[in-house]
Amino acid sequence: MCVNIFPDWLKIMSNKNEITLLQTKYEDLLNTEKSLKAEVEKLKNPEYVERYAKEKFLYTKPNEIIIRKTDTTE
Repeated sequence: MCVNIFPDWLKIMSNKNEITLLQTKYEDLLNTEKSLKAEVEKLKNPEYVERYAKEKFLYTKPNEIIIRKTDTTE
């Protein structure tokens, strides 16, 4: 009888481990989705997009000057 039950028990334990792993991945994906949705909402704001482009890509308006502050402590 044990010989018949043992493979099934191993499969059940394997499935439990897989469920735990998949649950963790699912929660990570939900957190990623939440942060991406928040970023989309921010990008709907033109002021945010302008500031983001200036900081990330150094974009400027005509006749605008960028002054970059460098870290002098070493």
